[in-house]
Amino acid sequence: MLVALLAILVIECVAFNMPFWTTLGASTDSAAATNVMGDGLKRGEDGILTVTDPTSAYMEVSADGTSSYVRIETANTPEGGDVKAANNVFVRADTDSRAGEITSVSTSAPRSLYLKVKPGSSVRLWIEEPVGSRIPFSAVRANVRVPFEFSWLRVSIMAAVALLVALWRPGSALWRIRLNPASVRQRWALVAFLAPLAIYTMVRIVGEFLVSGPLVFPNPHGYTYDFDQYDHVAQSLLNGRVWLDLPVSPELAQAANPHDILVRGQLFESGKTQIFWDYAFYGGHWYSYFGVVPVVLFFLPFRAITSLWTPGGMMLPTSVCILLMMFLFAVFACLLVIRLTHRLCPNASVAATSIVIVMFLLGSNASYLHFRLNFYSVPFAASLMFTTLGLWLWLKATPERHPGRGEHVHVGSWSVAGAQPLSLRYLAAGAACIAANFGCRPTFALSALLCFPIFWPQITSLLQGLKSRSLPPRRALRAPAAVIIPALIVVLPLMAYNVARFGSPLDFGNDYQMTVTDMTRFVQPTANFLPSVGAYLFLPLRFTSEFPFIGMTPIAFREWGYYELMAGGLFATCPLLLLALAAPFLRRRMHRSGYWGLATCSLALAVLLAVFDSHTAGLGWRYICDFGWMMAIAALAPMLYLMHPGGDAIAAGAPDPSERNEPRRDVTKRHPMVLACVRGLVVAVLMASIILAVLACFIPGRDDSLINNNPVLYDTVVAWFRL
Repeated sequence: MLVALLAILVIECVAFNMPFWTTLGASTDSAAATNVMGDGLKRGEDGILTVTDPTSAYMEVSADGTSSYVRIETANTPEGGDVKAANNVFVRADTDSRAGEITSVSTSAPRSLYLKVKPGSSVRLWIEEPVGSRIPFSAVRANVRVPFEFSWLRVSIMAAVALLVALWRPGSALWRIRLNPASVRQRWALVAFLAPLAIYTMVRIVGEFLVSGPLVFPNPHGYTYDFDQYDHVAQSLLNGRVWLDLPVSPELAQAANPHDILVRGQLFESGKTQIFWDYAFYGGHWYSYFGVVPVVLFFLPFRAITSLWTPGGMMLPTSVCILLMMFLFAVFACLLVIRLTHRLCPNASVAATSIVIVMFLLGSNASYLHFRLNFYSVPFAASLMFTTLGLWLWLKATPERHPGRGEHVHVGSWSVAGAQPLSLRYLAAGAACIAANFGCRPTFALSALLCFPIFWPQITSLLQGLKSRSLPPRRALRAPAAVIIPALIVVLPLMAYNVARFGSPLDFGNDYQMTVTDMTRFVQPTANFLPSVGAYLFLPLRFTSEFPFIGMTPIAFREWGYYELMAGGLFATCPLLLLALAAPFLRRRMHRSGYWGLATCSLALAVLLAVFDSHTAGLGWRYICDFGWMMAIAALAPMLYLMHPGGDAIAAGAPDPSERNEPRRDVTKRHPMVLACVRGLVVAVLMASIILAVLACFIPGRDDSLINNNPVLYDTVVAWFRL
């Protein structure tokens, strides 16, 4: 701890404050009292600059070479006014020797106002903003001394990294503590593990409520961007309608083919037609093709409850719903991974369990959903929440063994000779959760197929009992009915909802969406299929010399099709998931636990969904959520066996060899150094994946980039690395 504390203080006080140490000898004297301004800038009476010509919008000051930094001095921004001054400004600092790099600065991030420049006798600061921009700069100063800064945020981040390394290092005590889900102390440890995420979620939710408002951006000669889709559905349902209460332009309703892109272009020219971006238009009404289950669970009740004191109710911010569902997903994901870990590797340590939990969360692409809090993330967040809960309930349906206490059998369980009994209530609850995916993100409904490997012993015993007539049909149907009936209770109303809107139980309205092309006729190009699958899994990272040191990897397709730039493929951003490819070859190792089928089926479904998304939807960063979590389930067993080579799983219902005092072959005792190296490598790769997920949030070119959504945070962090 002392070594880590000393290292953090050295990095904070020396490395991050290198500009302070290197500018101690600066003269602090600018040769010019005022800057020379280009003809493209005009200063108003309020002291604010206005860009009149970007080709000559610059401020110039002389320099004596005693400092490698310049400081931008800001002007007080007056209240009111027709055009507000920009808080975030793109600038480029050139010297007489060479050109600088375009960067952003923020008046609310003081450290970002210090720019590093090359040595020269003068500095010219270019304002890289369009005509009409109001810039709150009063001057630019050379020969400056950069002040010393002690950032508690930086120290906290470094302390968190040091804590993870300390907890996961091969010599940590957590590797010697055996996972015990029944332990009260370990349950409280799980609460502590989730506490930072809970605090973050609560703070973000409060913040979103304080600043949220209608996200509607009209355009007279283009699409209207309305990002409150789920709230519109809630209002329509409260009003007893299945279509949305959005205005329909007569020109659009009377068009022969409103989905034709040329027809839409002609309607835009008139400036009178309002077309909502990415809404479904069918039968003269607007619809949302996104699943309705999140609306029923969150948006509609919030509207109904708040209508008690506000006429019509209040809008639930989409970001709040996503944050809440993602927290619940994290809770259920932890429970699911812990249960799988305990059954796959009963001797697994707490350290290994926490590592596979983090690997599962990273592999599920949860960081993307936490970052992009708009309506596109709602169906993925909802399905991740329901799927992990449903699978955990299904695993909980089989009894758990407790050392020294035998097998715990659930009340109201169903049993058949030759297999473990099943809890019908957990079976039914899990089926209802999995079925809810039909009204969230339907691709997640394929997770229902995982019931076959999970309950394969019960299925085979049931079939044998029916074949031998030793099991009455009425009793045999109880377990299948516990799965089918709850699923139908959830799915049938959703199908009826689709029929009421589009006339078909399986039609969600995807083909009627108003986007860049006519979706009623568009199909993804065949030439893009294999490159899309390859990009989903193996798209390499692109490293840069400037923070965040990674960028969006360019993708070139032979034909036009939908694609979203990504930082990297699934295996590039989370390399530990490559272990999933080893799952099919571990049948003998996993045979005793009975989970080889689950791992192999998860791997097959993950590849199938990657292929399906490539064929039907194109390439999208968020679509990794469809199959990333399945790849993580497949990688779970190989990863556990890599960290605990001697921690074989025991067969379901069989006594633990440790209870029978039988010897267990443990290579950790024969090769401790090799095992320590393996564990250290796993931790290093996982830490790299965590750091990569954080850095990816700062990539400028991604959708909903941080430089646009939260420029103050972006400029604050970027300024740390201008050394």
